[in-house]
Amino acid sequence: MKIAMVSEHASPLAVLGGVDAGGQNVHVAALSGALADRGHEVTVYTRRDDPELPTRVPLRTGVEVVHVDAGPARAVPKDDLFPYMATFAQVLAAEWFVDRPDIVHGHFWMSGHAALEAVTQVQARTGGVRVPIVQTFHALGVVKRRHQGSADTSPVEREWIEPSVGRGVDQVVATCSDEAFELKALGVPLRAISVVPCGVDVERFRPTGPVEQRGRAFRVLTASRLVRRKGVGTTIAALAQLVADGRDVELVVVGGAGTAGADLPDDPEYQRLDTLARQLGVRDHVSFRGQLGQDDMPSVYRSADVVVCAPWYEPFGIVPLEAMACGRPVVASRVGGLIDTVVEDSTGLHVPPRDEDAVAAAVAALLDDPDRAAAYGSAGRERVETRYAWTKVAADTERVYERLIGRELRAPRTTARGTAAVRATERTAR
Repeated sequence: MKIAMVSEHASPLAVLGGVDAGGQNVHVAALSGALADRGHEVTVYTRRDDPELPTRVPLRTGVEVVHVDAGPARAVPKDDLFPYMATFAQVLAAEWFVDRPDIVHGHFWMSGHAALEAVTQVQARTGGVRVPIVQTFHALGVVKRRHQGSADTSPVEREWIEPSVGRGVDQVVATCSDEAFELKALGVPLRAISVVPCGVDVERFRPTGPVEQRGRAFRVLTASRLVRRKGVGTTIAALAQLVADGRDVELVVVGGAGTAGADLPDDPEYQRLDTLARQLGVRDHVSFRGQLGQDDMPSVYRSADVVVCAPWYEPFGIVPLEAMACGRPVVASRVGGLIDTVVEDSTGLHVPPRDEDAVAAAVAALLDDPDRAAAYGSAGRERVETRYAWTKVAADTERVYERLIGRELRAPRTTARGTAAVRATERTAR
């Protein structure tokens, strides 16, 4: 089948670790590739953020990335992209009018909004059956607001458009059970929700292979975008407790604005974390590595005794899967998708979010009991091979697509308020 992936801000070509480059980029790239391996033709539509980018870029056999001209051809924070979604949708509609996909899969709420608008435009012009639309949100605005409050930078339109997208598409793919409950509360019918987790490349991320040399007796690793909600500060505070207890331990932090740390001094969150580490007297125990490529990460994971994922909230979380695939035990916040992926006292330990004491205690327990840590690592590898390999995720996603193709599809449903507000916003954007 011909599959159109829409990922407005998260290009599968992007380097990971920046403010808006993370798990969604990995997900779109890996899912597209795994579906291509199953014989499908995948086109990924993402916004052009560099004038030098070719319009079409082959990602791999069976997968092509199309850069859509919508808004300035430069990096724009994803929370500022909504005014350009009407143009994004028009480009999609023009492309799909000529080359109709069999199914459309939107990633993130703005992509879903653009996909719905584009499919509606194509149907109006052709008078044909509507192309079915699948949606993966990757994060929900209602959860973000709950945890970030006034610090949430999402556009106001997200509050009503995101639920409207969930109710308007033909199937929502939730990545964990917690998200499915949130979607139901937003009015998405249970029959329109399928749970398919994110995946991990079990060939790239494996327990065996090169191991990066470390500088101290013990190493703790955390990898994420450098934004406050990811909880890196909590992990640094936990490290200070471990050092105070006399452990010779280092913390490696992967992620941030710079590649290999080049631009980290200009990153506000790096500056905050650097100051925190100095105030706690552990700056010489912390290594900020900046962005690292996917091929560089396995050796870093293998070098760690424990991988800590301590976000305030997390829709899914790729890092625990990569760590488990490399045979590393995980200490993870008991939130969102981490509740599903990390099995308590089997593949790792759960801790409350924003609880540095609990993180320190959990890490200490694993550092002091290497046999237990090794058992967690082995169980984690077995779990990802069984449940989270991209081959399985792609097969489960394919089944969602197949259930929709050929079905007589309804017109997208929106609330009166949502429709009027969206049209008014887009007229202003034009």
